[in-house]
Amino acid sequence: MTLTFDEFRNVKDSLPNGSMQQIADRLGYTPDTVRNYFGGDHYTEGKSVDVHFEKGSNGGFVRLENTDIYNAALNILKQPIAQLN
Repeated sequence: MTLTFDEFRNVKDSLPNGSMQQIADRLGYTPDTVRNYFGGDHYTEGKSVDVHFEKGSNGGFVRLENTDIYNAALNILKQPIAQLN
């Protein structure tokens, strides 16, 4: 799956507090691995998860080889606010 960097960051920036932990718990990753997926650099505690950033105009592109974390983030964004806690 390929997205613009802006589309990808918009999903990350739209997530409510605690979402990184929620995604990590659901998928069996560390929270830092989830942060790395969204562009973080917490490699002493987390790992890289099949996401590739390509620089270009308008922020460039992001290619996702593994969409599990991205799909989990989209599912969180679809939930009514009352269900997030």
